[in-house]
Amino acid sequence: MEPKIIDRDQILLVGFSYYGDPFATSAGWTEENEIGRLWQRLETFLRNHGDRVKHVRDETVAYEVHVEHEETASKGYYEVFVGMEVERLEDMPIEMVSKALPATTYVIYTVSGDQIVSDWATEIFGEWMPGSGYEKAYGYGFQLYDARFKGLDNLDESELDIYVPIKKRA
Repeated sequence: MEPKIIDRDQILLVGFSYYGDPFATSAGWTEENEIGRLWQRLETFLRNHGDRVKHVRDETVAYEVHVEHEETASKGYYEVFVGMEVERLEDMPIEMVSKALPATTYVIYTVSGDQIVSDWATEIFGEWMPGSGYEKAYGYGFQLYDARFKGLDNLDESELDIYVPIKKRA
């Protein structure tokens, strides 16, 4: 995994959110845990009511955002948000929630095949970041899914991008 660093403007998202331990029922990359169920909820809503989601930038791109909270370190609780980028937060379905990710610099890792379900966080935070001159800028990160991701059943043919907000270390 060779990282690249980019600057991005604010990212506006609409979708669904879960707070708690998303791996309490099943660990890892599976449709059986809370993250998998969250994706199923989004997919079902878009299939049945997709015409109600307005101002979508690219319908082939989806985000999975992991937000750290005060209970993340002590209980393993965090917020997981799945959704789509929109140009503006108008005419949003009442069932959905929004996230506004700040304009910032990101390190991006592209992972493919078995790397997708590997411990890529250790490589980013344990190997790359300590020697990079950067540190986390905010308590979140996200995975960007586009046409390169073929699903959990086709990981060998899949690729996705991992974004971590960074800033120069003081």
